[in-house]
Order: sequence, then C-alpha cells, then structure tokens
Amino acid sequence: MRRQTIVRSDGAAEPRFWLQATPTETAMTAHDERIGTVRADSVAATAARPRSADPSRGTNQSGVRLYNERLVLSLIRRHGSLPKAEIARQTGLSPQTITVIMRQLEADELVIKLGRQRGKIGQPSVPFALNPDGALSLGLKIGRRSADLVLVDLVGQLRGSLHHTYAYPTPEGILDFVGDGIASLVAGLTATETGRIAGLGVAAPFELWNWEQEIGAPRNVLDRWRSFDIVDEIARRCRWPIFFCNDATAACGAELVLGNPGNHLDFFYFFIGSFIGGGVVLDGSLYPGRRGNAGAAGSMPIAAIGPDGRLAAHQLIRTASIYLLQNRLAAGGRDSTILWRTPDDWGDLGDLLETWIREVADGLAFAVVAATSVIDFQAIVVDGACPPAVRRRIVERLRTRIADFDRQGLSPVQIVEGTIGSGARAIGGACLPLLANFARDRDVLFKETM
Repeated sequence: MRRQTIVRSDGAAEPRFWLQATPTETAMTAHDERIGTVRADSVAATAARPRSADPSRGTNQSGVRLYNERLVLSLIRRHGSLPKAEIARQTGLSPQTITVIMRQLEADELVIKLGRQRGKIGQPSVPFALNPDGALSLGLKIGRRSADLVLVDLVGQLRGSLHHTYAYPTPEGILDFVGDGIASLVAGLTATETGRIAGLGVAAPFELWNWEQEIGAPRNVLDRWRSFDIVDEIARRCRWPIFFCNDATAACGAELVLGNPGNHLDFFYFFIGSFIGGGVVLDGSLYPGRRGNAGAAGSMPIAAIGPDGRLAAHQLIRTASIYLLQNRLAAGGRDSTILWRTPDDWGDLGDLLETWIREVADGLAFAVVAATSVIDFQAIVVDGACPPAVRRRIVERLRTRIADFDRQGLSPVQIVEGTIGSGARAIGGACLPLLANFARDRDVLFKETM
C-alpha cells in the first residue's frame, strides 16, 4: 500500500490511500466533509494551467517522483507496452531513474512484464504493460432516458455493466439503482480486488431539471433535482471517493484515455445523446473549463430556416439530438423506447432515420466551422448513443457538408468517428478516478508525497 497527500481545492491536505488498501482504509477517503468528493474542475484543472513546451519530458528532481511515475504510466497506456530503454528515451529521464520507477510500479502491481523481444540488435528488451488488475473503477451515467453503471479495470476493459431505462429520471430511482448496482457489481470481487477500487465517477448533465418540454417529465419531478445533491447523496451510500463531471465531458475523457487512435493532442468532441453535448481536449489533456462546462456543444447557435420561412438561429441541441427522433417515432405511433433499450441496434427506422441523419450532420457542420474558427483543433471526434452504422453515416455526411463551407483562413481539420460508442459516458465516469490517481498531472509537482 502507498500513501500520498493530495492538496484539495480549499487548501487542506488529504491523505489518500491507494492500491491494495483495505475496505476500511479506502472508506476513510470518503469520510467526513466528503473528502473523497471531487468535482470536474479539480480532476482535470491541470489542462487550463501553463505547461512546458514538451509535457512528455520528465525530471530527475527527487520531489517529483509521483509525477514521473504518472508520466511513465501515461506513456505505457498510450503505446500499449514499452521497454525501459524506450521509456527513458521518450521521457528524457536517466536509465537509472527509469529502473527505480519501474521497480516501484511493479511492486505496486500497476505494470507487468511481457515476454522478451528478440531479433533486434543488442540485448533482448523486456516491454512493460499496464496491469489490468492493478486498479478498478466504477462509473455511473445519469441520463434523461437511461442510467448505466459500469466496473472497469486499469486498461479500461469492462468487468461488469448494468443498464436501466425510464421515462424520466427521479432522485429516488437513481439512488436505488446505484445502491443495488454497486452491490451487484462488486459481489464477485475478492477482498484484494475490492480494495483496489479507486472510486466512483458520476457523469450527469448539468441542470438536469431543465428542458422540461423536451424530456416530457412533470415539472414537480424535475424541480426536485434543483435542491437534490446527487453527489452528496451517493457519497452517503458509497464507501469510495466520488468524482463528478458533466456527462459529455466524461465521454470525451473516455475517448482521450481509451480511444483516440490518431493520438490527437487537440480535438473537439461531440456526443450525440438524448441531447447533444461536447468536450474539449487541449495539449493532450481534458479541458473542463473554469466552471466545468467547456464544450457545451448543445448551446452552440446554428443557422436554420424558421417556421416563417426566414433564416434564423437556434441551438444545436434542437437539431442534433436523439430526442427529436424519439418524438417523431412516437408521433408516428412507433415504439421509440428502442432508442434507449438497445442503443447499439435501432433496427429499421426507415425515412425518419434518414431525415434525422441529414439534419444532425448539417447542424454539426455549422458547429464544426465555428469551433475551428476559435481553436485550430487537429480533429473533430463524433460519437453517440447510437448504432455504429448510424454514427458512421453521420460522419460521412458531415465530411461532405464541411466541404461546402467557405473555410478560407481556417486550418484543415480531420473529421473522425469516436471509438467508445454508446457506453462512453459511463466509461468516462469510470475514467475519472483513474485519471485522478494515475494520469499525468503537473499539479503533483507541488504536492507532498510520503
């Protein structure tokens, strides 16, 4: 077991136990004053702070051992596996320093050795990979039509998942789902595995009580969310630290950590859910914004033809969201619940789906041009709670529509599909504790370690 001291946003020091902590020790981090409750702006706030020109370079100063360990873990995650010599080359750290770091990470069971690589000049090299069993994490997605609870390991593989649909979310229903769901997911774990759970990440829309007309929920039900602190209530029922983030931002984090095959350092992310949302990645780090609401794609204004036939502007959420398709299916007397019950297989929805795909892609085209006018993103990533074939068609049409715009003065941008899919928000929630404990974070340079 190792112990590190985390400096909270209020300046207080928080001793955090991680790796092989007993259930009692782990529970201490969520005891009193909700020490273990962390908001998105503290989990990923490092993205908003100045960086050196090359964030992949390490340092040999003795006070930054924890940062160097996280740097090494991040590099191994990105490449899948690396030998010590290559880790030293990429970080700029001495071979001796890397040897010490790898011994410690092995002792903590965060990395494992793979078979020797032969056939190259010199001594055979031994690559290191992340140990899937090194840590576990829980993730909760609270949506407007469904909730998901997942258990993932250190490399992001699903160890268990639960899916629950409803007409609209209620505080009591969510708490029941969380309580029963956590008990179910951890029931088969050993004491050692349970002790390696890093926390529970909660991904939910901001201001869940808004959009009454679009959700179709009674006003009195939605109003209860105004005064209901879902993070605090879950913390009372969960022995592990709680991390909270906007749902689309969490999905963006999942793509950054577990997807992003193009290794893009800067990208804007769109997630097409009941309501479309987004996220921002800058310099290889998730950027939540000052209030945790960066990448609020649904609120982006786009051009549209109004009811009177004149050109007007409305928000992207009213053009590129799944609730629009749901309403049209219901109006035609068709079962719209298939959109939430089986998000990866909608069956044959006919012309209604064709029209919706066109509208989504056309609306996204305006949003993409606006986003790339502000920041010259390398890529635009599009994912959603929809079948992969539908996502692919949206991206294909989006590429075509972008070509029709006057983009003089703007840098080229790649339009790519997301790789996580409909579970991105829940998996992104599960990534929050892993990011907080194991990802590269320059803030740890200024935190005391013991």
